[in-house]
Amino acid sequence: MKLTGEQLKKIYFGALWFQEDAEGYLHAFQYTKQQMDYLKGAADFWYERCAASSAKTLEFNTTATEGTFEYKLEWVGSCDSVEVWVDGLATEICYLKDMGKEGTIRFFLPAGEKEVIIYLPADATLLIRNFELNAEWTPTEKKGKLLWMGDSITQGFGPLRSAHTYVSVANRLLNYEVLNLGIGGYIYDKNILMPMHEYRPDKIVISMGTNQYGTEAMEDIEEYYVRLKELYGETPVLCILPIWRGDNPEGVPTLEKFCKRLKEIVQTYDNIMVVEGFSLVPHLSEYFLDNLHPNCLGSEMYGRNLVLEMEKLGFIIE
Repeated sequence: MKLTGEQLKKIYFGALWFQEDAEGYLHAFQYTKQQMDYLKGAADFWYERCAASSAKTLEFNTTATEGTFEYKLEWVGSCDSVEVWVDGLATEICYLKDMGKEGTIRFFLPAGEKEVIIYLPADATLLIRNFELNAEWTPTEKKGKLLWMGDSITQGFGPLRSAHTYVSVANRLLNYEVLNLGIGGYIYDKNILMPMHEYRPDKIVISMGTNQYGTEAMEDIEEYYVRLKELYGETPVLCILPIWRGDNPEGVPTLEKFCKRLKEIVQTYDNIMVVEGFSLVPHLSEYFLDNLHPNCLGSEMYGRNLVLEMEKLGFIIE
């Protein structure tokens, strides 16, 4: 059975709004039009990434044994993947380097009832149409809404596998409806904090700072959290301090100092909890793509350790 556009939206997670192009391809967006207009004027690098798939997912329960959909790649930042997972295990991986600009992905599923997750690329923009399954389906039920803000690590650059971004790893354990506003190269920027239609998250996670840790001034960060409070009130927030980076060993003391100052700022808010980023990923190059962005192994450690910290802090949506 072929899903209509409205049916496809029911199993499409990680989007704030959708737009269908003239060819019938569905594009899912995580930022509002106003936010995207701001990013377009601020930096091309940010704007290219604000419309990326960011490891968005199609999630459903089904007895289907086969499915297919057509895709179109509008932009590629790095060649990660489209992946099919069944009951928590990867069953098919399509690497962007092996895919054309347009094409069809056909996937096969085991017999019986199962939960399926299809991960779209993290650092590319992929549109889809004509999604079909050969049996009935129901959308996966989620526990709550989580707004996740960050930089390239949160968007998903590093693993070169969409299902192995640390956000994807964490959410396989959490099962939340995640809106991922991670964007490559981003910093604490209060101007991106705008009303997002009627969207109201249950909780918020923020993981930024590694792109500005050398700054002496902290006013931008202070103003960011003031604006966040104005916009989201007492909504619980988790601030992940920057993780270790080994691309500039001489700069580690500066990074540690930055983390200390950032922690002092956020701890003035009663609704913000803090996770020490240095405790999440081993300080070894084997866990990083480039000693800055965690690779598959590092992202797996990051996501799983983060969930353990969230559980310790009680930062869980039941």
